[in-house]
Amino acid sequence: MDFCHQHNVSIKLKNEKKNFGIKVTLPLGDTLGNLLGENWSKQHWYDDENERDLAFEKMKIRHGYYRKTDNPSQIIEKITRQ
Repeated sequence: MDFCHQHNVSIKLKNEKKNFGIKVTLPLGDTLGNLLGENWSKQHWYDDENERDLAFEKMKIRHGYYRKTDNPSQIIEKITRQ
């Protein structure tokens, strides 16, 4: 299969070797699920547990792009491949 952007292939291959991750999901009934699908999820993979834990702590912080009245509803959890 030909790829327009070869870097997209290398990112996927690199992620397959990483065992420590963060899974992002939406709560049941979240309205964003109407766009993304009820079973939507995204995984972020890291080289080691410490790198993953640092990223997890950053993801828990409410960033400055939200309006004061917005409340993010994503669910994040640590995951590990065996």
